[in-house]
Amino acid sequence: MADPTSASVWALTFSFYFGVCTCYLSIPLKIYPGRIDVSPAVDVTAVRRVALTAADGTGLSLASDPTGTVNFLDMAQNLQGDSGRGYYIEMSIGTPGQTLNILVDTGSSNFAVAAAPHPFITHYFNTALSSTYESVGRMVAVRYTQGNWEGELGIDRVSIPKGPNGTIIINIAAILSSEGFFLPGVNWQGILGLAYPMLARPDSSVEPFFNSVVQQLGIPDIFSLQMCGGGLSASSAEDPPGGSLILGGAEPTLYRGSVWYTPIIEEWYYQVEVLKLEVGDQNLDLDCREYNMDKAIVDSGTTLLRLPVNVFNAVVEAIIHSSLIQDFSSGFWEGTKLACWLKGETPWRFFPKLSIYLRATNTSQTFRITILPQLYIQPVTDLDGTLDCFRFGVSSSTNGLVIGATVMEGFFVVFDRAQRRLGFALSNCAVSGGVALSEIAGPFSAADVAANCSSGSLKEPLLWVISYALMAVCALVLIILLLLLVLPCRCRDRSGEITDESSLVRHRIK
Repeated sequence: MADPTSASVWALTFSFYFGVCTCYLSIPLKIYPGRIDVSPAVDVTAVRRVALTAADGTGLSLASDPTGTVNFLDMAQNLQGDSGRGYYIEMSIGTPGQTLNILVDTGSSNFAVAAAPHPFITHYFNTALSSTYESVGRMVAVRYTQGNWEGELGIDRVSIPKGPNGTIIINIAAILSSEGFFLPGVNWQGILGLAYPMLARPDSSVEPFFNSVVQQLGIPDIFSLQMCGGGLSASSAEDPPGGSLILGGAEPTLYRGSVWYTPIIEEWYYQVEVLKLEVGDQNLDLDCREYNMDKAIVDSGTTLLRLPVNVFNAVVEAIIHSSLIQDFSSGFWEGTKLACWLKGETPWRFFPKLSIYLRATNTSQTFRITILPQLYIQPVTDLDGTLDCFRFGVSSSTNGLVIGATVMEGFFVVFDRAQRRLGFALSNCAVSGGVALSEIAGPFSAADVAANCSSGSLKEPLLWVISYALMAVCALVLIILLLLLVLPCRCRDRSGEITDESSLVRHRIK
Protein backbone atom coordinates (compact mmCIF):
# COMPACT_ATOMS: atom_id res chain seq x y z
CA MET A 1 0.00 0.00 0.00
CA ALA A 2 1.30 3.46 -0.91
CA ASP A 3 2.31 5.79 1.92
CA PRO A 4 -0.56 8.31 2.56
CA THR A 5 1.83 11.25 2.62
CA SER A 6 3.30 10.29 -0.74
CA ALA A 7 -0.16 9.85 -2.17
CA SER A 8 -1.14 13.30 -0.93
CA VAL A 9 1.93 14.86 -2.48
CA TRP A 10 1.24 12.99 -5.71
CA ALA A 11 -2.35 14.25 -5.81
CA LEU A 12 -1.28 17.79 -5.03
CA THR A 13 1.36 17.60 -7.74
CA PHE A 14 -1.17 16.58 -10.37
CA SER A 15 -3.47 19.38 -9.21
CA PHE A 16 -0.68 21.88 -9.84
CA TYR A 17 0.18 20.17 -13.11
CA PHE A 18 -3.23 20.48 -14.65
CA GLY A 19 -3.74 23.91 -13.08
CA VAL A 20 -0.71 25.42 -14.79
CA CYS A 21 -1.18 23.70 -18.14
CA THR A 22 -4.16 25.88 -19.01
CA CYS A 23 -3.42 28.89 -21.22
CA TYR A 24 -6.06 31.10 -19.65
CA LEU A 25 -6.10 33.61 -16.80
CA SER A 26 -9.05 34.61 -14.66
CA ILE A 27 -9.24 38.31 -13.80
CA PRO A 28 -11.87 39.81 -11.44
CA LEU A 29 -13.39 42.23 -13.95
CA LYS A 30 -17.12 42.82 -13.56
CA ILE A 31 -19.52 45.20 -15.25
CA TYR A 32 -23.22 45.41 -15.97
CA PRO A 33 -24.81 47.50 -18.72
CA GLY A 34 -27.00 49.96 -16.82
CA ARG A 35 -27.65 53.63 -17.57
CA ILE A 36 -27.01 56.40 -15.15
CA ASP A 37 -27.44 60.12 -14.72
CA VAL A 38 -25.50 63.11 -15.93
CA SER A 39 -22.17 63.98 -14.43
CA PRO A 40 -21.57 67.05 -12.31
CA ALA A 41 -19.60 69.70 -14.14
CA VAL A 42 -15.96 70.03 -13.22
CA ASP A 43 -14.60 73.54 -12.99
CA VAL A 44 -11.45 73.65 -15.07
CA THR A 45 -10.54 77.30 -15.41
CA ALA A 46 -6.83 77.95 -15.40
CA VAL A 47 -3.80 75.79 -15.99
CA ARG A 48 -1.96 75.35 -12.71
CA ARG A 49 1.44 73.87 -12.08
CA VAL A 50 1.56 72.76 -8.47
CA ALA A 51 2.97 70.03 -6.27
CA LEU A 52 0.92 67.46 -4.43
CA THR A 53 1.73 67.55 -0.73
CA ALA A 54 1.15 64.25 1.03
CA ALA A 55 -1.20 64.66 3.99
CA ASP A 56 1.22 62.76 6.18
CA GLY A 57 4.08 65.07 5.17
CA THR A 58 6.19 62.36 3.53
CA GLY A 59 7.10 64.29 0.42
CA LEU A 60 6.04 65.78 -2.88
CA SER A 61 4.78 64.34 -6.12
CA LEU A 62 4.79 66.25 -9.40
CA ALA A 63 1.34 67.36 -10.50
CA SER A 64 2.37 68.56 -13.96
CA ASP A 65 5.05 67.97 -16.54
CA PRO A 66 7.56 70.85 -16.62
CA THR A 67 8.41 70.09 -20.26
CA GLY A 68 4.89 70.93 -21.39
CA THR A 69 4.23 67.43 -22.76
CA VAL A 70 1.29 67.00 -20.41
CA ASN A 71 -1.61 69.42 -19.98
CA PHE A 72 -3.86 67.96 -17.32
CA LEU A 73 -6.76 70.28 -18.10
CA ASP A 74 -6.94 68.75 -21.57
CA MET A 75 -7.46 65.36 -19.91
CA ALA A 76 -10.23 66.42 -17.52
CA GLN A 77 -13.46 64.55 -18.31
CA ASN A 78 -11.78 62.38 -20.94
CA LEU A 79 -13.64 59.29 -19.68
CA GLN A 80 -17.17 58.21 -20.50
CA GLY A 81 -19.31 55.48 -18.95
CA ASP A 82 -20.10 54.40 -15.40
CA SER A 83 -19.31 51.63 -12.94
CA GLY A 84 -21.96 49.38 -14.48
CA ARG A 85 -20.79 49.57 -18.08
CA GLY A 86 -17.21 50.49 -17.29
CA TYR A 87 -15.28 53.74 -17.71
CA TYR A 88 -13.65 54.10 -21.11
CA ILE A 89 -11.39 56.52 -23.01
CA GLU A 90 -11.18 57.32 -26.71
CA MET A 91 -7.99 56.26 -28.51
CA SER A 92 -6.65 56.40 -32.04
CA ILE A 93 -4.94 53.17 -33.12
CA GLY A 94 -2.90 52.43 -36.26
CA THR A 95 -2.04 54.41 -39.41
CA PRO A 96 -4.29 56.02 -40.45
CA GLY A 97 -5.80 56.20 -36.98
CA GLN A 98 -8.89 54.13 -36.17
CA THR A 99 -10.93 55.50 -33.25
CA LEU A 100 -12.01 53.07 -30.52
CA ASN A 101 -13.29 53.37 -26.96
CA ILE A 102 -11.09 51.49 -24.51
CA LEU A 103 -12.13 50.33 -21.02
CA VAL A 104 -9.84 51.57 -18.21
CA ASP A 105 -8.80 48.72 -15.91
CA THR A 106 -6.21 48.99 -13.12
CA GLY A 107 -6.58 45.27 -12.37
CA SER A 108 -4.91 43.88 -15.52
CA SER A 109 -1.93 44.71 -17.74
CA ASN A 110 -2.78 43.90 -21.36
CA PHE A 111 -3.88 46.44 -23.95
CA ALA A 112 -6.42 44.45 -25.98
CA VAL A 113 -8.81 45.61 -28.71
CA ALA A 114 -11.48 43.95 -30.81
CA ALA A 115 -9.95 43.03 -34.18
CA ALA A 116 -12.92 41.16 -35.65
CA PRO A 117 -16.67 41.82 -35.91
CA HIS A 118 -18.86 41.06 -32.88
CA PRO A 119 -22.66 41.47 -32.57
CA PHE A 120 -22.38 43.66 -29.45
CA ILE A 121 -19.86 46.19 -30.78
CA THR A 122 -20.33 48.75 -33.54
CA HIS A 123 -16.77 48.75 -34.90
CA TYR A 124 -13.37 47.18 -34.38
CA PHE A 125 -9.68 47.66 -35.13
CA ASN A 126 -9.01 46.39 -38.64
CA THR A 127 -5.33 45.43 -38.59
CA ALA A 128 -5.26 45.08 -42.39
CA LEU A 129 -6.07 48.79 -42.78
CA SER A 130 -3.15 49.93 -40.63
CA SER A 131 0.14 50.32 -42.49
CA THR A 132 2.06 50.29 -39.21
CA TYR A 133 0.57 47.18 -37.59
CA GLU A 134 2.98 44.28 -37.12
CA SER A 135 2.08 40.86 -35.78
CA VAL A 136 4.70 39.34 -33.48
CA GLY A 137 3.49 35.80 -34.16
CA ARG A 138 2.33 34.99 -30.61
CA MET A 139 -1.16 34.10 -29.43
CA VAL A 140 -2.69 35.29 -26.18
CA ALA A 141 -5.84 34.25 -24.32
CA VAL A 142 -7.57 35.50 -21.19
CA ARG A 143 -10.49 33.71 -19.56
CA TYR A 144 -12.94 35.16 -17.08
CA THR A 145 -15.28 32.99 -15.02
CA GLN A 146 -18.10 33.64 -17.49
CA GLY A 147 -16.26 35.16 -20.44
CA ASN A 148 -13.04 35.02 -22.41
CA TRP A 149 -11.16 36.35 -25.41
CA GLU A 150 -8.38 35.07 -27.63
CA GLY A 151 -6.20 36.84 -30.13
CA GLU A 152 -2.75 37.59 -31.47
CA LEU A 153 -0.07 39.90 -30.18
CA GLY A 154 1.05 42.77 -32.37
CA ILE A 155 2.64 46.20 -32.29
CA ASP A 156 1.22 49.49 -33.57
CA ARG A 157 1.04 53.23 -33.04
CA VAL A 158 -1.46 54.72 -30.56
CA SER A 159 -2.40 58.25 -29.59
CA ILE A 160 -4.94 59.62 -27.10
CA PRO A 161 -6.85 62.72 -28.28
CA LYS A 162 -7.41 63.84 -24.68
CA GLY A 163 -4.12 62.57 -23.32
CA PRO A 164 -0.39 63.33 -23.48
CA ASN A 165 0.87 64.89 -26.72
CA GLY A 166 2.57 62.40 -28.97
CA THR A 167 2.22 58.97 -30.53
CA ILE A 168 3.62 55.84 -28.94
CA ILE A 169 4.37 52.34 -30.20
CA ILE A 170 2.78 49.75 -27.95
CA ASN A 171 1.97 46.06 -27.59
CA ILE A 172 -1.58 45.26 -28.70
CA ALA A 173 -3.56 42.07 -28.20
CA ALA A 174 -5.83 41.91 -31.26
CA ILE A 175 -8.97 40.09 -30.07
CA LEU A 176 -10.08 37.68 -32.78
CA SER A 177 -12.73 35.72 -30.85
CA SER A 178 -14.49 36.16 -27.53
CA GLU A 179 -17.35 34.89 -25.44
CA GLY A 180 -19.09 36.87 -22.69
CA PHE A 181 -16.55 39.70 -22.83
CA PHE A 182 -18.34 42.26 -25.00
CA LEU A 183 -21.84 42.77 -23.58
CA PRO A 184 -25.04 44.38 -24.87
CA GLY A 185 -25.24 48.05 -23.97
CA VAL A 186 -21.52 48.74 -23.56
CA ASN A 187 -19.85 51.30 -25.78
CA TRP A 188 -16.23 50.16 -25.65
CA GLN A 189 -14.26 47.91 -27.96
CA GLY A 190 -11.16 47.06 -25.94
CA ILE A 191 -9.49 47.12 -22.55
CA LEU A 192 -6.57 49.20 -21.22
CA GLY A 193 -4.72 47.31 -18.50
CA LEU A 194 -2.84 49.79 -16.29
CA ALA A 195 -1.27 47.38 -13.78
CA TYR A 196 2.31 46.09 -13.66
CA PRO A 197 4.19 43.78 -16.11
CA MET A 198 3.78 40.78 -13.79
CA LEU A 199 0.13 40.50 -14.84
CA ALA A 200 0.77 40.83 -18.58
CA ARG A 201 -0.08 37.85 -20.80
CA PRO A 202 1.33 35.60 -22.13
CA ASP A 203 4.18 36.72 -19.86
CA SER A 204 5.78 39.77 -18.28
CA SER A 205 7.95 40.43 -21.35
CA VAL A 206 4.90 42.09 -22.93
CA GLU A 207 5.41 45.70 -21.83
CA PRO A 208 2.14 47.24 -20.54
CA PHE A 209 0.69 50.38 -22.09
CA PHE A 210 1.54 52.89 -19.36
CA ASN A 211 5.12 51.62 -19.05
CA SER A 212 5.51 52.37 -22.77
CA VAL A 213 3.97 55.84 -22.38
CA VAL A 214 6.36 56.76 -19.56
CA GLN A 215 9.40 55.48 -21.43
CA GLN A 216 8.61 56.96 -24.85
CA LEU A 217 7.07 60.31 -23.88
CA GLY A 218 9.16 60.91 -20.78
CA ILE A 219 6.21 61.79 -18.54
CA PRO A 220 6.30 61.12 -14.77
CA ASP A 221 5.45 57.55 -13.75
CA ILE A 222 2.17 58.63 -12.17
CA PHE A 223 -1.45 58.55 -13.28
CA SER A 224 -4.66 59.42 -11.47
CA LEU A 225 -8.26 58.37 -11.88
CA GLN A 226 -11.60 59.99 -11.15
CA MET A 227 -14.85 58.08 -11.76
CA CYS A 228 -18.03 60.12 -11.45
CA GLY A 229 -20.90 57.61 -11.34
CA GLY A 230 -21.30 57.45 -7.56
CA GLY A 231 -24.84 57.66 -6.19
CA LEU A 232 -26.47 58.05 -9.61
CA SER A 233 -29.26 55.98 -11.08
CA ALA A 234 -28.22 53.21 -13.42
CA SER A 235 -31.46 53.32 -15.45
CA SER A 236 -31.57 56.94 -16.55
CA ALA A 237 -31.55 57.72 -20.25
CA GLU A 238 -29.26 60.70 -19.64
CA ASP A 239 -25.65 60.73 -20.77
CA PRO A 240 -23.34 58.77 -18.47
CA PRO A 241 -21.30 60.78 -15.96
CA GLY A 242 -17.81 59.75 -17.11
CA GLY A 243 -14.67 60.87 -15.31
CA SER A 244 -10.99 61.65 -15.83
CA LEU A 245 -7.80 59.66 -16.44
CA ILE A 246 -4.81 61.95 -15.90
CA LEU A 247 -1.62 60.44 -17.32
CA GLY A 248 1.57 61.87 -15.84
CA GLY A 249 0.26 63.30 -12.58
CA ALA A 250 -2.90 64.70 -10.96
CA GLU A 251 -5.17 67.64 -11.78
CA PRO A 252 -5.92 69.64 -8.58
CA THR A 253 -9.27 71.00 -9.82
CA LEU A 254 -10.70 67.45 -9.67
CA TYR A 255 -10.34 66.90 -5.92
CA ARG A 256 -10.68 68.65 -2.56
CA GLY A 257 -8.28 68.80 0.36
CA SER A 258 -5.09 66.79 0.82
CA VAL A 259 -3.97 63.57 -0.85
CA TRP A 260 -3.47 60.72 1.64
CA TYR A 261 -0.97 58.06 0.59
CA THR A 262 -0.71 54.35 1.33
CA PRO A 263 2.25 52.18 0.21
CA ILE A 264 1.94 49.78 -2.71
CA ILE A 265 2.81 46.46 -1.04
CA GLU A 266 3.45 44.45 -4.22
CA GLU A 267 3.86 45.64 -7.80
CA TRP A 268 1.59 43.27 -9.72
CA TYR A 269 -1.93 44.40 -8.96
CA TYR A 270 -2.01 47.67 -7.01
CA GLN A 271 -1.83 45.84 -3.70
CA VAL A 272 -2.30 47.81 -0.48
CA GLU A 273 -2.51 46.98 3.21
CA VAL A 274 -5.90 47.25 4.93
CA LEU A 275 -5.68 47.54 8.72
CA LYS A 276 -9.33 47.43 9.71
CA LEU A 277 -12.94 48.03 8.67
CA GLU A 278 -15.71 49.86 10.47
CA VAL A 279 -19.47 49.77 9.95
CA GLY A 280 -20.74 53.07 11.28
CA ASP A 281 -18.70 53.52 14.44
CA GLN A 282 -18.40 49.77 15.03
CA ASN A 283 -14.96 48.19 14.56
CA LEU A 284 -15.30 44.67 13.16
CA ASP A 285 -12.46 43.59 15.51
CA LEU A 286 -11.05 41.02 13.10
CA ASP A 287 -7.39 40.09 12.82
CA CYS A 288 -6.01 42.52 10.23
CA ARG A 289 -4.66 39.59 8.20
CA GLU A 290 -8.28 38.64 7.48
CA TYR A 291 -8.70 41.84 5.45
CA ASN A 292 -5.67 41.06 3.29
CA MET A 293 -6.40 37.38 2.62
CA ASP A 294 -4.95 36.67 0.12
CA LYS A 295 -4.44 40.21 -1.13
CA ALA A 296 -6.08 43.64 -1.01
CA ILE A 297 -6.05 45.57 -4.30
CA VAL A 298 -7.43 48.73 -5.90
CA ASP A 299 -9.11 47.79 -9.19
CA SER A 300 -11.19 50.08 -11.41
CA GLY A 301 -12.30 47.06 -13.47
CA THR A 302 -14.23 45.59 -10.54
CA THR A 303 -17.70 46.98 -10.01
CA LEU A 304 -18.23 46.33 -6.30
CA LEU A 305 -16.38 46.42 -3.01
CA ARG A 306 -15.41 42.77 -2.67
CA LEU A 307 -14.50 41.32 0.72
CA PRO A 308 -13.08 37.98 1.90
CA VAL A 309 -15.90 35.71 3.03
CA ASN A 310 -15.34 36.11 6.79
CA VAL A 311 -15.05 39.88 6.44
CA PHE A 312 -18.12 40.07 4.22
CA ASN A 313 -20.21 38.09 6.70
CA ALA A 314 -19.04 40.33 9.54
CA VAL A 315 -19.91 43.47 7.55
CA VAL A 316 -23.39 42.20 6.69
CA GLU A 317 -24.01 41.21 10.31
CA ALA A 318 -22.88 44.64 11.50
CA ILE A 319 -25.05 46.43 8.94
CA ILE A 320 -28.08 44.35 9.90
CA HIS A 321 -27.39 45.04 13.57
CA SER A 322 -27.09 48.80 13.06
CA SER A 323 -29.65 49.19 10.27
CA LEU A 324 -33.16 50.41 10.95
CA ILE A 325 -34.39 47.57 8.74
CA GLN A 326 -33.93 44.34 10.65
CA ASP A 327 -35.80 41.85 8.47
CA PHE A 328 -34.08 42.04 5.11
CA SER A 329 -34.06 39.31 2.46
CA SER A 330 -30.77 37.38 2.40
CA GLY A 331 -30.95 37.60 -1.39
CA PHE A 332 -30.29 41.33 -1.16
CA TRP A 333 -26.98 40.77 0.64
CA GLU A 334 -26.06 37.94 -1.72
CA GLY A 335 -26.66 40.09 -4.81
CA THR A 336 -29.52 37.99 -6.19
CA LYS A 337 -32.36 40.36 -5.29
CA LEU A 338 -33.04 44.09 -5.48
CA ALA A 339 -34.67 46.11 -2.70
CA CYS A 340 -37.35 48.57 -3.83
CA TRP A 341 -38.93 51.62 -2.25
CA LEU A 342 -41.76 53.86 -3.41
CA LYS A 343 -40.58 56.26 -6.09
CA GLY A 344 -39.04 59.35 -4.59
CA GLU A 345 -38.11 57.65 -1.34
CA THR A 346 -34.48 56.82 -0.64
CA PRO A 347 -33.20 54.06 1.66
CA TRP A 348 -29.83 55.60 2.51
CA ARG A 349 -30.88 56.98 5.88
CA PHE A 350 -31.44 53.42 7.06
CA PHE A 351 -27.83 52.34 6.52
CA PRO A 352 -24.49 53.18 8.17
CA LYS A 353 -21.27 54.48 6.65
CA LEU A 354 -18.49 52.02 5.72
CA SER A 355 -14.87 52.86 6.54
CA ILE A 356 -11.61 51.27 5.39
CA TYR A 357 -8.39 51.99 7.29
CA LEU A 358 -5.24 51.94 5.14
CA ARG A 359 -1.68 51.99 6.41
CA ALA A 360 -0.05 55.37 5.81
CA THR A 361 3.38 55.86 4.28
CA ASN A 362 4.44 56.53 7.86
CA THR A 363 3.88 52.90 8.76
CA SER A 364 3.11 53.64 12.42
CA GLN A 365 0.03 55.55 11.26
CA THR A 366 -3.18 54.86 9.39
CA PHE A 367 -5.88 56.92 7.70
CA ARG A 368 -9.52 56.23 7.02
CA ILE A 369 -11.50 56.42 3.77
CA THR A 370 -15.26 56.38 4.28
CA ILE A 371 -18.16 55.93 1.87
CA LEU A 372 -21.75 56.91 2.61
CA PRO A 373 -24.64 54.51 1.91
CA GLN A 374 -25.32 56.34 -1.39
CA LEU A 375 -22.23 54.61 -2.78
CA TYR A 376 -22.91 51.05 -1.67
CA ILE A 377 -26.74 51.01 -1.69
CA GLN A 378 -26.88 51.63 -5.40
CA PRO A 379 -29.89 52.75 -7.47
CA VAL A 380 -30.34 50.40 -10.40
CA THR A 381 -33.75 50.76 -11.99
CA ASP A 382 -37.35 51.79 -11.48
CA LEU A 383 -40.27 49.37 -11.58
CA ASP A 384 -43.48 50.34 -13.37
CA GLY A 385 -42.77 53.98 -12.63
CA THR A 386 -43.80 53.49 -9.02
CA LEU A 387 -40.79 51.91 -7.33
CA ASP A 388 -37.08 52.70 -7.21
CA CYS A 389 -34.92 49.61 -6.83
CA PHE A 390 -31.44 49.28 -5.33
CA ARG A 391 -28.70 46.69 -5.12
CA PHE A 392 -26.06 45.97 -2.47
CA GLY A 393 -22.70 47.27 -3.73
CA VAL A 394 -20.64 44.83 -1.64
CA SER A 395 -20.00 41.16 -2.37
CA SER A 396 -18.02 38.24 -0.97
CA SER A 397 -14.79 37.07 -2.56
CA THR A 398 -12.62 33.98 -2.41
CA ASN A 399 -9.57 35.64 -3.97
CA GLY A 400 -8.96 38.76 -1.93
CA LEU A 401 -10.31 42.16 -0.96
CA VAL A 402 -10.97 44.41 -3.95
CA ILE A 403 -11.53 48.14 -3.62
CA GLY A 404 -13.58 48.51 -6.78
CA ALA A 405 -15.74 51.24 -8.29
CA THR A 406 -18.16 51.21 -5.33
CA VAL A 407 -15.41 52.85 -3.25
CA MET A 408 -13.31 54.49 -5.96
CA GLU A 409 -16.22 56.63 -7.16
CA GLY A 410 -15.94 58.56 -3.90
CA PHE A 411 -12.32 59.50 -4.41
CA PHE A 412 -9.69 60.93 -6.71
CA VAL A 413 -7.11 58.12 -6.73
CA VAL A 414 -3.44 58.83 -7.49
CA PHE A 415 -1.38 55.86 -8.73
CA ASP A 416 2.07 57.19 -7.84
CA ARG A 417 4.18 54.36 -9.22
CA ALA A 418 7.34 56.48 -9.06
CA GLN A 419 7.19 56.50 -5.25
CA ARG A 420 5.36 53.17 -4.97
CA ARG A 421 2.25 54.53 -3.29
CA LEU A 422 -1.45 55.14 -3.90
CA GLY A 423 -3.10 58.43 -2.95
CA PHE A 424 -6.71 59.14 -2.02
CA ALA A 425 -8.37 62.56 -2.04
CA LEU A 426 -12.03 63.60 -1.97
CA SER A 427 -13.43 63.67 -5.51
CA ASN A 428 -15.21 66.84 -6.57
CA CYS A 429 -17.83 64.81 -8.40
CA ALA A 430 -18.69 62.54 -5.43
CA VAL A 431 -21.52 64.83 -4.36
CA SER A 432 -25.26 64.23 -4.55
CA GLY A 433 -27.87 66.82 -3.63
CA GLY A 434 -25.17 68.95 -2.05
CA VAL A 435 -24.06 66.06 0.18
CA ALA A 436 -20.50 64.72 -0.07
CA LEU A 437 -20.60 60.96 -0.53
CA SER A 438 -17.13 60.25 0.86
CA GLU A 439 -14.86 61.27 3.73
CA ILE A 440 -11.17 61.04 4.64
CA ALA A 441 -9.76 61.36 8.15
CA GLY A 442 -6.45 60.81 9.92
CA PRO A 443 -3.77 60.26 10.81
CA PHE A 444 -4.49 57.68 13.50
CA SER A 445 -2.08 55.47 15.40
CA ALA A 446 -1.55 51.98 13.99
CA ALA A 447 -0.17 50.69 17.30
CA ASP A 448 -3.22 48.49 17.90
CA VAL A 449 -2.68 46.39 14.75
CA ALA A 450 0.02 43.99 13.63
CA ALA A 451 3.21 45.36 12.13
CA ASN A 452 2.47 43.42 8.94
CA CYS A 453 -1.14 42.70 8.03
CA SER A 454 -0.47 41.31 4.56
CA SER A 455 -1.06 37.60 4.29
CA GLY A 456 2.30 36.84 2.72
CA SER A 457 0.57 34.88 -0.04
CA LEU A 458 2.70 33.30 -2.74
CA LYS A 459 2.95 35.46 -5.85
CA GLU A 460 2.75 34.15 -9.37
CA PRO A 461 6.43 33.70 -10.37
CA LEU A 462 7.11 31.70 -7.22
CA LEU A 463 4.01 29.63 -7.86
CA TRP A 464 5.28 28.80 -11.34
CA VAL A 465 8.64 27.68 -9.96
CA ILE A 466 6.94 25.50 -7.36
CA SER A 467 4.55 24.12 -9.98
CA TYR A 468 7.34 23.10 -12.35
CA ALA A 469 9.30 21.55 -9.49
CA LEU A 470 6.27 19.54 -8.47
CA MET A 471 5.69 18.52 -12.07
CA ALA A 472 9.25 17.15 -12.22
CA VAL A 473 8.71 15.21 -8.99
CA CYS A 474 5.39 13.97 -10.34
CA ALA A 475 7.03 12.70 -13.54
CA LEU A 476 9.72 10.86 -11.60
CA VAL A 477 7.22 9.26 -9.24
CA LEU A 478 4.96 8.32 -12.15
CA ILE A 479 7.78 6.58 -14.01
CA ILE A 480 8.74 4.62 -10.91
CA LEU A 481 5.14 3.62 -10.24
CA LEU A 482 4.59 2.51 -13.81
CA LEU A 483 7.77 0.47 -13.80
CA LEU A 484 6.90 -1.23 -10.54
CA LEU A 485 3.23 -1.59 -11.50
CA VAL A 486 2.31 -0.76 -7.94
CA LEU A 487 -0.23 1.98 -8.46
CA PRO A 488 -1.94 2.69 -11.77
CA CYS A 489 -2.11 6.36 -12.69
CA ARG A 490 -5.67 7.55 -12.85
CA CYS A 491 -5.68 11.26 -13.51
CA ARG A 492 -8.82 13.30 -13.91
CA ASP A 493 -8.45 16.36 -16.14
CA ARG A 494 -9.04 19.70 -14.53
CA SER A 495 -9.75 22.91 -16.38
CA GLY A 496 -7.89 25.17 -13.96
CA GLU A 497 -10.72 27.67 -14.16
CA ILE A 498 -11.17 29.83 -11.10
CA THR A 499 -14.74 29.46 -9.89
CA ASP A 500 -14.89 32.61 -7.80
CA GLU A 501 -18.07 34.58 -8.54
CA SER A 502 -16.19 37.55 -9.94
CA SER A 503 -17.12 37.23 -13.57
CA LEU A 504 -17.54 39.85 -16.22
CA VAL A 505 -21.32 39.41 -16.13
CA ARG A 506 -21.81 38.55 -12.46
CA HIS A 507 -23.42 41.86 -11.52
CA ARG A 508 -25.15 42.64 -14.80
CA ILE A 509 -28.82 43.60 -14.39
CA LYS A 510 -30.76 42.01 -17.23
